[in-house]
Amino acid sequence: MRTVCGIDLGTQSCKVLIYDYEKKAVLARAQAPVDLIAENDGTREQEAAWYEEALKTCFSAIEKSAPGLTARIEAIGVSGHQHSFVPLDGEGKPLYRVKLWCDTSTAAECEELTTRAGGEAALIAETGLPMRPGYTAPKVQWLKNHKPDLFARLRHILLPHDYINFLLTGAYTAEYGDASGTALFNVRTRKWSSFACDLIDPAIQSYLPRLLEPREAAGTVSEAAARAFGLPQGAIVAAGGGDNMMGAIGTGAVKDGFLTMSLGTSGTLFGFSQVPVIDPTGNLAAFCSSTGGWLPLLCTMNCTVASEEFRSLFGLEVKVFDAQAAKAHIGAGGLVVLPFFNGERTPNLPNGRASINGITAANFNRENIARASLESAIFGMRIGMEGFSALGFKAKEIRLIGGGAKSPLWQSIAANVLNLPVRVPAGDEAAAMGGAIQALWTLEKKEKVEKNVSIESLVEELVILDGGARVNPDAGSVAAYNQAYAVYSRYLGALSPLYI
Repeated sequence: MRTVCGIDLGTQSCKVLIYDYEKKAVLARAQAPVDLIAENDGTREQEAAWYEEALKTCFSAIEKSAPGLTARIEAIGVSGHQHSFVPLDGEGKPLYRVKLWCDTSTAAECEELTTRAGGEAALIAETGLPMRPGYTAPKVQWLKNHKPDLFARLRHILLPHDYINFLLTGAYTAEYGDASGTALFNVRTRKWSSFACDLIDPAIQSYLPRLLEPREAAGTVSEAAARAFGLPQGAIVAAGGGDNMMGAIGTGAVKDGFLTMSLGTSGTLFGFSQVPVIDPTGNLAAFCSSTGGWLPLLCTMNCTVASEEFRSLFGLEVKVFDAQAAKAHIGAGGLVVLPFFNGERTPNLPNGRASINGITAANFNRENIARASLESAIFGMRIGMEGFSALGFKAKEIRLIGGGAKSPLWQSIAANVLNLPVRVPAGDEAAAMGGAIQALWTLEKKEKVEKNVSIESLVEELVILDGGARVNPDAGSVAAYNQAYAVYSRYLGALSPLYI
């Protein structure tokens, strides 16, 4: 038995899986919840200590269910939610709560940094990204503006996956994929941007971690981490990456033409590219991949949020809610949901609010509200698909992951709104599996076993697509959704000025 471990630190939970790469089988899984601090000003924060506790809970659960299994782990790959800012002092202790990717309280800092840079075009020319509340840079500026005493003690700027790597190894490291979402990084040169750092404070470039190549190890499990988590000291810890980068590996989106779409609290749509894909509008983020190329990406802050809010309001279980939505026709009888319960990142409406539009006495019912909430998530994704097409990305297929991917209705909506075949991988933990595959890739380099093995060949061997759902678009439904999307777009265009 030879095993690697994948860790996925999500916004709502931490997941750990142990994978036997000789038998190509997941041997154990564990999950622990992670709480969230939310305030009306857009604040979304967590305590860094919660990550450590969740990790301990997961490894302890695995050890109880399969004694001795954690001791056999040879390498670990970590996935984490992107952009969130983990501020540490000189001794590696958290200075303040972790401001999350979905925190929109930094809109003023985005304006401040954009003005200082000379405008959005100047930022995109330098880093490949505009300043958006989701990214890390404005969160660092927020700390400087609102907690100057803590900013004065800041010595290390990490992202969540970097922080887990630090807990495991004691080393401060980052890799190109996750780093590219900080807005402190030049995606073309794959280096930290002095220009972007200096907008905040020239000192912060020295607080940024050492950058790793995709197949380079972050280090090995330290003695302290071995004691804390029950892991074997000296096990390799791979570079890891953001959840989308690891999700790309875990779904096989590591070569041109394949898109991965994640339907979770946030919605993401991303695909591998051999060359940088820089969107002048800023709607598609010009990220690097964690395998050596680039990973242009759309992110919406409100994907499953609307359906969860309405499901809770109606007191319905998920399958019952979907069944209600399936009773309504495409376009929900003209009823349109704008799902901006958390503000929004794409389109850039940090002060956005959710709304139900087009209500009449004839269409105002539970079935149409349910369907419109599901449709709104995919309409948001279509903005990204149009961006991909405009920039010359030729998509062949969408690999669908996340909690929403389990819904046959959502699978059908995605295929028909985006007019592409949708495939659902057999496994349901793409980011953790991506971390495990990256760990194996790094392990094989160290052991010089097939040292030239490519990530593409590993993914082709290990990512299981057969057994998952496959849905092809239907011409009649595609046409109906084109009309429904036009209605959605009119409401979006009319209401957006209220939130700027």
